[in-house]
Amino acid sequence: MACRISELILDCADPERLAAFWSEVLGYVEIEREDDGSIHLAPPGAGFGGPQPTLLLSASDDPRTGKLPLHLDVNATDRDQDAELERLLTLGAVPADVGQTGEESWHVLADPEGNVFCLLRARLDP
Repeated sequence: MACRISELILDCADPERLAAFWSEVLGYVEIEREDDGSIHLAPPGAGFGGPQPTLLLSASDDPRTGKLPLHLDVNATDRDQDAELERLLTLGAVPADVGQTGEESWHVLADPEGNVFCLLRARLDP
């Protein structure tokens, strides 16, 4: 038997702000809010333990931002990469420089708190 990833946790200063951003990016919905302000997001109708991992935006007084040892990669599901890039920039993502050459097939972005993630080229089924 093996494990699978059930939840991704992102420490952040403003869970409300990042929940709004990541909900729009991933099409997730809020499933739980904790007393400390942390917010759990998941695919609609799935909840914790579903086929995709939930995302916990954990309230922290000391969040780390920038290029972390682990980052998220996302793929568009209903449009090409260029259209998805425009959508993400409109939602508040900004281009990030982590030393890429400019020849990559992906775009490096940062969320509203500066957490780096990548938009990959391939379109995936929703």
